[in-house]
Amino acid sequence: MNFAASDLPATPGTLATPAELEEDPKHTLKILVAGGFGVGKTTLVGSVSEIRPLRTEETLTDESAGVDDLAGLERKSTTTVAMDFGRLTFGGGVRLYLFGTPGQERFWFMWDQIAYGAVGAIVLADTRRLPASFASIDFFERREIPFIVAVNCFDGARRYTIADIRDALDVDPHVPVMLCDVRHRDSAKNVLVALVEHAIRFAPPPEEP
Repeated sequence: MNFAASDLPATPGTLATPAELEEDPKHTLKILVAGGFGVGKTTLVGSVSEIRPLRTEETLTDESAGVDDLAGLERKSTTTVAMDFGRLTFGGGVRLYLFGTPGQERFWFMWDQIAYGAVGAIVLADTRRLPASFASIDFFERREIPFIVAVNCFDGARRYTIADIRDALDVDPHVPVMLCDVRHRDSAKNVLVALVEHAIRFAPPPEEP
């Protein structure tokens, strides 16, 4: 990690005004959005981005048959093959740059490059396919990158308590776990605020002069 909590303001709760969007930000933070295939990473980035998000989606073809697990995702017709990119600015001059990682195992080789310089990560989870989140959780734990787990509540999916989800994922007690619906901007924004708060709490102390 290359920042300290003392370098950052208190987490803002309001989005920037049009005038603030034109100003150079005082603080820029790189945030990763990770999770399994089809969990909603592209949707989250698109929901909150104040600019037109950069997307690298391609149409699913017969080549992915037997490679990508489409169980429970029968309506999914596209997949991210590189990354998603978006931006969100909060009042007080804090700007988040959002990088959505590809979910399929064959693209995991890209994660180290995408993760370089990130202050934290969101691991999106789907209760119908929780094991798909394990690789992301393990990646951030091993690299000591602060992360939170955000459970995307899909229509028709069974609802579970936070405690049950935490037990199923076996994440450390200090890792926040929350419910969300990333189709809605306010819900997705709350996930980002929760991550920044968590990253600030676990930022390393400032170095001695």
